[in-house]
Amino acid sequence: MSSTMIFVNLPVKDLDATKAFWGKLGYSFNAQFTDENCASMPITDSIVAMFLTEARFKDFTHKAIADTATTTSVLLCLSAESRTAVDELVDGALGAGATEPRPAQDHGVMYGRAFDDLDGHTWEIMWMDPAMIQG
Repeated sequence: MSSTMIFVNLPVKDLDATKAFWGKLGYSFNAQFTDENCASMPITDSIVAMFLTEARFKDFTHKAIADTATTTSVLLCLSAESRTAVDELVDGALGAGATEPRPAQDHGVMYGRAFDDLDGHTWEIMWMDPAMIQG
C-alpha cells in the first residue's frame, strides 16, 4: 500500500511575495507544479503546500474565500525536532514579515509557537518530547 499524501491548498494574494517569504525560511518549490497561478512547496515527502492565487483558488470552490484578517479557516501545525528548531523557524518567519498571534506555549513536554504568514494563515510549530510519544 502506498503512503497517503496531503496537499494543503491555500489562497494567496501575492504569489511572488509568498514564494519569497517561504524561500527565506529555506523552503523550495517544485517547478513542475509551479506557474504564475500556483506554487507547489514540498514540506516533506508526503506533505505539500499548494499556494494558489485567489483567482485560481476560486476555480476549486463555490464558497467565499475566508478573510484571514478577521476569521480563521484552518490551523496548520508542523512538528519540529527540538525547542530550538521551533524558535528558529518562527523567528525566521517573523523576520520575513510574519506576525506572531500569541505567546509561546510551554508545557514542559510540549513546546510550541505560531506565526501568521503574509496571507494570515496560522502556522503552529510544535515540539513534543519523544519520550512522551507512545508508539
